[in-house]
Amino acid sequence: MADKKLMRALAGERMDVPPAWMMRQAGRYLPEYKATRAHAGDFLSLCYNPELAAEVTLQPIRRFGFDAAILFADILLVPQALGADLWFVTGEGPRLSVIEDRAGVDDLKPADRIHDVLSPVYETVRILSRELPSDVALIGFAGAPWTVATYMIAGRGTPDQGPAHALKDRDRAAFDALIDRITEATIAYLDQQIQAGAEVVKLFDSWAGSLKGADFQRYAVDPTRTIIAALKARHPHVPVIAFPRQAGDGYIGFAKATGADCVALDDSVDAAWAARNVQIDGCVQGNLAPRHMVTGGQPLVDAVRRIRDAFSGGPHVFNLGHGITPDADPNNVTLMLRTLREG
Repeated sequence: MADKKLMRALAGERMDVPPAWMMRQAGRYLPEYKATRAHAGDFLSLCYNPELAAEVTLQPIRRFGFDAAILFADILLVPQALGADLWFVTGEGPRLSVIEDRAGVDDLKPADRIHDVLSPVYETVRILSRELPSDVALIGFAGAPWTVATYMIAGRGTPDQGPAHALKDRDRAAFDALIDRITEATIAYLDQQIQAGAEVVKLFDSWAGSLKGADFQRYAVDPTRTIIAALKARHPHVPVIAFPRQAGDGYIGFAKATGADCVALDDSVDAAWAARNVQIDGCVQGNLAPRHMVTGGQPLVDAVRRIRDAFSGGPHVFNLGHGITPDADPNNVTLMLRTLREG
């Protein structure tokens, strides 16, 4: 562990050159990923094939030399394991059967019955824990309950998470029951990832920004705190990264409120502001706009240097503010890392 830069940063160490990885670093911008996915047949078949999922997780490590690998999977595998129907529409994204009321929640499986479906994911983690270079940390992950619930209620991604807000406002008891079921399943899922070899876990709350006022506390902060507390009770030395995307001022104090070891930042907040208001509580991650991976050039170099310098006073993990996009140029990833590491 002492040789793994990510672990050192998450423990609070400041480094002149921070560790780096990218959200969605194993993905459609890489030709080797496209070839492996074609071999798998479809996205879900790739997720549930441990050998191929491990292969695509390893591809960006071989190509770029990142300091961490993140398990290749999807946040919607948990709803599927709970009993939701899940499929992917080419060019449009995921589709799920819809939760409309308390009866739909009650029809879901108990959290302790998800592992039969998810056992291939745990095997992927075991393979990676054996095959990753000794200086590369292994990150497991799950979706945070609010974000997962938005997909389960709408049956797909939505621009404003309107269906989830509508159920929350119409039938708070049913909505709370769904959040509780996802929370329990997420604890069980991440616990098994850690037992299989994940050294860090991350909670992706991609739609946290649509929660306002008391709802942000109740559905972004509280479930994250519950999950982290349960994981820390079982695995006290495993750090947790929390990503309440587009939280704005909600980033302030989020680490203290939830127990997260690191708070990941999207690119809508200023790095200097985040250094003053968020990094004071510990490690921060992210903030580089994913568009730079498409456009590259001097603006990319300048942005990397600005973010690195803004967070140079404390623990920092270099990353994007959201996942790398399919139209990104791998050469820009190389430029990003060279700029970060060489000045």
